[in-house]
Amino acid sequence: MKKKGKANKNTSLVQEFALTQERYVNPFTDFGFKKLFGSEMSKDLLISFLNEILPDQKIATLTYKKTEHLGAGDLDRKVIYDLYCENNRGEKFIVELQKAKQTFFKDRSLFYSTFPIQEQGQQGDWDYELKAVYTVAILDFCFEDEHAKDVKVMVKLMETEKKTVFYEKLTFLYLQMPNFNKKEEELISMEDKWLYLLKNLHKLTQRPAKLQEKVFEKTFKLAEIAKFTPEERSAYNDSLKYYRDLKNSLDTSFAEGKAEGKIEEKRDVIKNGYENGLPIPVLAKLTQLSEKEVAQILKELGY
Repeated sequence: MKKKGKANKNTSLVQEFALTQERYVNPFTDFGFKKLFGSEMSKDLLISFLNEILPDQKIATLTYKKTEHLGAGDLDRKVIYDLYCENNRGEKFIVELQKAKQTFFKDRSLFYSTFPIQEQGQQGDWDYELKAVYTVAILDFCFEDEHAKDVKVMVKLMETEKKTVFYEKLTFLYLQMPNFNKKEEELISMEDKWLYLLKNLHKLTQRPAKLQEKVFEKTFKLAEIAKFTPEERSAYNDSLKYYRDLKNSLDTSFAEGKAEGKIEEKRDVIKNGYENGLPIPVLAKLTQLSEKEVAQILKELGY
C-alpha cells in the first residue's frame, strides 16, 4: 500500500511539472491575468498598462469595483467582468480577457458596457451627465472582418457623414494579440513592451533587456511561478488546464461551425447554378467538390 501511495504522489508531481514547466505565469489564464492586474498589490501595473494603450489617458489612481452586476429585474441577465475599475475622475474601465472566438462577441462587449452607464443613473432631478466608460478587450483571437489584420481596433460612436466622433464618452478598444508579432529588438514604446509581455510572458526564461523599467521588474517578480504559495500553484494549475481545455474545445467548435457555413454556401451555389442551367462538371469546379458530391447534394435538394 505504501508503494502505491508513493507512486500516486510521484505521478501527481510529474503531471504538475508537465502542466507548469514555464517559469512565468500565462497571462491568458484567469489566475494569471488577475495575478498581474487584479489586486491591490498589482494596481500600479494595471494603471501603467491602461495609460499606455488608451489615448490621452493619465490615470493617477484606480479603485477596483465589484465585478458582478445584475440587471434591473430578477429575470435580467447577470454579467461578471474580469476587472472593473474607476479612476480618480469617476471614469469606468471594464477590462476583459477573451480566450476563444465567440460568434457575438461584439454584441456582448456592447451589452457589458451598458451596466456602468445604467449605474450612473440618479433618482430625482438629474441632468443626465455621464462619466466616460472604457471597455478594453484583450483577445486571443482575431475578428473575421476588415479589422482582421489589425493589432488595435478603437471604436467610438461616429457621425457617418463627416466621419467624426459624435460621442467621446464611450470607447471600445480591442487588442488582437495574435496580430502582435514584434520581436524584442523592435520594441520602442511602452505600449509595444506591454503587448510583447502579454503575448510572450509564459514563453520567457528571464526578463528581456528591453523590459528593464521598474514596472516590468515588478511584473516579472509577481509572475514567477516558483515563488507562488502551494495554494497559488494549485489554483494556477487548475486555471491553466481550464484555459487549455476551453481554448481547444471552443476553437474546434468555431472551426467546425465555420466549415458547416461553407458547406451551406456551396449548397446554395449548386442549387442556384443548377436551376440556371449549369452542368454538374461546372458546379464541381465552382465549389471545389467532386462531381459525385455535387450529384449527391442535388439529390438531397430534390433534383
